[in-house]
Amino acid sequence: MADSSTNSALTQLIRDAFVEAATDVFIVEGEAPRIRRDGEVVVLHPGPIPRSGLEEFWHSCGIDPATQAEADVSWKIPGGRRLRVNFYHTLGRLAAVLRPIRATIPPLAELGLPAPLLESWMQRRYGLILVTGPTGSGKSTTVASCLDWINRHLARHIVTLEDPIEFLFENQRSLFSQREIRQDSESFASGLRSALRQSPDVLFVGEIRDSETAITALHAAETGHLVISTLHSSSVVETLDRFAHLLKSATSGALNLLASQLIGILSQQLLPRLGGGLFPALEYLQNEAATRRWILEHKLPELQDHLQKSHGVTNCSLLDYLVASTRQGFIDADTARSACARPQDFDRAMRGISG
Repeated sequence: MADSSTNSALTQLIRDAFVEAATDVFIVEGEAPRIRRDGEVVVLHPGPIPRSGLEEFWHSCGIDPATQAEADVSWKIPGGRRLRVNFYHTLGRLAAVLRPIRATIPPLAELGLPAPLLESWMQRRYGLILVTGPTGSGKSTTVASCLDWINRHLARHIVTLEDPIEFLFENQRSLFSQREIRQDSESFASGLRSALRQSPDVLFVGEIRDSETAITALHAAETGHLVISTLHSSSVVETLDRFAHLLKSATSGALNLLASQLIGILSQQLLPRLGGGLFPALEYLQNEAATRRWILEHKLPELQDHLQKSHGVTNCSLLDYLVASTRQGFIDADTARSACARPQDFDRAMRGISG
């Protein structure tokens, strides 16, 4: 066992990391500690972390590195904030990744999101809302901001199923029941089935990963619940395609459920902002009228064409969003162009050539 000074130094290093606005801290035996800041992984301190310090840290969190290969735990910095810690081994060395469980939740407008549209979705009594994007695109923060808006404006029972919990909510007008997968529930599917017996108004399912969770979420929406969830998909059309594939093994009426119960999709990615920081590049669709028929018939080209031709407040293609953001000086043209599936479309749009 290392002496207490080693553990104190590691604790202070973790404190310093979050002072430096880190979103993650990476600690690997024999390596310099690193942090993720503004999406980039950078060295925090040049000194390597000794094995003794990491062994003591594992033990202080109730994990024995000699018998456990990996583990997820909650840990609170003495006198400080609460963190999620993932312990693991890499090439025989001990390692850990730490992420803060946040209590301060930024409002929708501050995040650069279409606040009036999302607020209108949050006021629905039932239906399915999907927030999508790659890992690290800010989906959890977007959902937390949406739930916080409900908490401040509506009297609801909000049940969350998360893996892991990333934000802590304080009850205001709404009542929260936050549940963590493995600690409070076996899986998203079983937790969702159980949550339906807990008189929820709003259900947040951290991620839809399989057909069972997908169909259960749709049935929950159908029976009068507002369901919010995430998928790892990069666009509105890709989200619909992926969800439809999840429903293939379900009943024949599953696609009809998706078409009728889907409220809307918000897809996002984070790009470097001019002047520093990150900028959310968005694509969104509100499901209504013709889009329901195209979803039911799985007519994805028609849905993509609808997005590209829409210029209202309820629908916006990623291409239009990137062009507008570039012209307004939020991101540079090279960054926006690289975020397009077809960069030549961006070039044409910037020259004012449509379709």
